[in-house]
Amino acid sequence: MSASIPMHAVSIDLQDRSYSIAIGADLIAHPDTFAALPKASAALVVTNTTVAPLYAASLQAALAPHYKAVHLVVLPDGEEFKTWQTLNLIFDALLHKSCDRKTVLFALGGGVVGDMTGFAAASYMRGVPFVQVPTTLLAQVDSSVGGKTGINHPLGKNMVGAFYQPQRVVCDLATLKTLPAREVSAGLAEIIKYGPIADMVFLDWIEAHLGALRACDVPALAHAVRRSCEIKAHVVAQDEREGGLRAILNFGHTFGHAIEAGLGYGQWLHGEAVGCGMVMAAHLSQRLGLVDAAFVQRITRLVQGAGLPTVGPVLDAQDNAGRYLDLMRVDKKAEGGEIRFVLIDGPGRACVRGAPDALVRAVIDACCATGA
Repeated sequence: MSASIPMHAVSIDLQDRSYSIAIGADLIAHPDTFAALPKASAALVVTNTTVAPLYAASLQAALAPHYKAVHLVVLPDGEEFKTWQTLNLIFDALLHKSCDRKTVLFALGGGVVGDMTGFAAASYMRGVPFVQVPTTLLAQVDSSVGGKTGINHPLGKNMVGAFYQPQRVVCDLATLKTLPAREVSAGLAEIIKYGPIADMVFLDWIEAHLGALRACDVPALAHAVRRSCEIKAHVVAQDEREGGLRAILNFGHTFGHAIEAGLGYGQWLHGEAVGCGMVMAAHLSQRLGLVDAAFVQRITRLVQGAGLPTVGPVLDAQDNAGRYLDLMRVDKKAEGGEIRFVLIDGPGRACVRGAPDALVRAVIDACCATGA
């Protein structure tokens, strides 16, 4: 491990499902990183075509002292492949290798790999252990933590899945140096969201260190990943299955998921859609009298400064707002057909509530390409 970056551990307290999040540099290649995991005769590393050439061999070598067999399955890369068909490739590998119910799955990749590996682990033989080894910034600060697993449906993002906690999360900061700039920006969206919903001091810090984060400065990334995981772990420990509080972690996601589904998965990165969605949610918060214009401008400047879009795409030339509303009614937070938004109820404080369609339409018209 890099001498300048000590390993940090963030605990997520879920009683018998508790686990730790290891954060440090050069963790993947060290067998000791994986020494305390459940014993099994076999492991299956699930990765994709982009990540496999970079890190699969190192992880397999690190796991070899702990398992008699370390199998590998390589999935196609991209949000558009987060489907039943791709999920079946994991089941095919498990069955062809005669893997039993103690086999440990390792998700090596970004959020798509992590979500699908977790869902496969939750489903194969009704549940096998798995470990998250996220290699993107977005996955390290959000999707790898908290046990949400699943796949997309053409009508909605992550609509088929399960809550299923990993045995451990290993955030190797060294993997972030191979990320394209666009992927770094996408990860920053999920870091930025933690400030408005929970920690304005952290938001101040993000603003002051945005350049370092975009340049993948490892000490800056270490702090950002650790603080993001601390906030998410605190929220998930109180509301594992999103019965209430955990929904605040979806700030920007209601608008963002509509963008992803409306454009077609993979056109915008998830973080890009969330970044734009945060701007739209901030505007809606202002129109409801929850925050002032200066706060909206601050969020907009920060999202733009992170290299993320702040103007929503047109999803329907005839009735753009109507298309957004139709897609958002499929959102998991919707209740009885009413769209529920995560809004900012004052700096550092979030709430989940509905809003009149007319007001939401006005926000969409103002924030999308035709009205911006």
